[in-house]
Amino acid sequence: MTIVIGVGGCVGYFWASNIFLDKVIFPARGPQAGRNISRANMVRPWLFLFPALLALGLYLAYPVFATAWLSLNRNTGGELVFVGFDNYRQMFSESKFWESLSNNMMWLIVVPALATAFGLLAAQLTDRIRWGNLAKSLIFMPMAISFVGASVIWKLIYDTREAGQTQIGLLNAIWLQFEGGLGSLLILRLLPAVLLVGFALALLWVLWTVLQRFGALTAVAVIVLAAGASYFGSQVYRYLTDALPGVGWLLLAAALLFSGLWAARAGNFGIVARLLGGFVAAWLAYVAVSWAYGAATAELPYGQPQFWLQIPFWNNFFLMAVLVWLQTGFAMVILSAALRGVPEDTIEAAIIDGANPFQIFFKIKVPQIMGTIVVVWTTITITVLKVFDIVRAMTGGQQETQVLANYMYDKLFVAVDWGVGSASAMIILLLVTPILVWNVWNARKEMR
Repeated sequence: MTIVIGVGGCVGYFWASNIFLDKVIFPARGPQAGRNISRANMVRPWLFLFPALLALGLYLAYPVFATAWLSLNRNTGGELVFVGFDNYRQMFSESKFWESLSNNMMWLIVVPALATAFGLLAAQLTDRIRWGNLAKSLIFMPMAISFVGASVIWKLIYDTREAGQTQIGLLNAIWLQFEGGLGSLLILRLLPAVLLVGFALALLWVLWTVLQRFGALTAVAVIVLAAGASYFGSQVYRYLTDALPGVGWLLLAAALLFSGLWAARAGNFGIVARLLGGFVAAWLAYVAVSWAYGAATAELPYGQPQFWLQIPFWNNFFLMAVLVWLQTGFAMVILSAALRGVPEDTIEAAIIDGANPFQIFFKIKVPQIMGTIVVVWTTITITVLKVFDIVRAMTGGQQETQVLANYMYDKLFVAVDWGVGSASAMIILLLVTPILVWNVWNARKEMR
């Protein structure tokens, strides 16, 4: 019924507006017929755009300005009192805000990277097997589940009962099978360490491949400098995080944003992107190696059920797994279509030149779909910045899992502090806007 009313209303509006324009305002008769026809044709596009502009103004532009105004006021005794930037000062002084900002930056780095990487891997592999369409359907199926529904499913996976009781949580049921023997050594220590070291080596190989264009000596120098800077940067980040939580991630995000904008303006985006990618890859390789050492030497509490969503820091990754699971299907579908659009003649030429499958994928296919990869990445990034349902349904922002959208909800509807809540909403808008502008600019550039 809603669809019938909506479609019928649109058709009726366009029919009635055309009749009113051509018969009443600018009738095509009399000595001014030619001029009236020209004027009607100039006005007609705006007449058709009016419903969309009205809806955007009413449900998008007005709330933005109203929220900005509320962020500069405080509700005192039922009356709004202008307080300037006091709400922002109060927000910046709260540790929960910096916790939420820090967690959002961590989500921002981890989720888009993993979802895009897994989606690209699934898109490439499912096109090479017979039952690829079935595999794609299974991977895409989580997209049909709401965020709250997915949160309930994964909360059952992470569920924990007291020791001695039957564990209905899948993760704890698996965990309790390990008792510290040879299987525990191989699966819980050796396997994660090998995978992490392999990941670090893969990052260094990609870094070497990318930087080779500048020459072997330059590549070695950049890798060495990046490794040193990664270690130094990790120490600085640790110091900043201890002094003021969230500052480390904020500085990293700001550095990436402003360097990217400078590079785009200077026309050297490719060079700067490679150098930034080199530093990030070296830092991730350093983190992977340190985690591998931790996995190999950590004391594991065998035989004890784990409260997975209450483990500080790591519980954020358990929450991120839900969004990665949901968004991988989206990335796979878009990137699969992009891979199918890669010209066959370029692949055949690479095969004739003796390129192996890895070289064809990384040096032929990926560069040609890089625009699509960026669009998928930024789209998932926008989703991450607005993440709310998963955190609200699984932890409520407790146990150091707070994010900006949930912080805003707590301020607006739990603490009924409309000033600070609106200020946090403006922070979210500030973080999302550059990505939206980048997407629009990139889309217009491709259209040209």
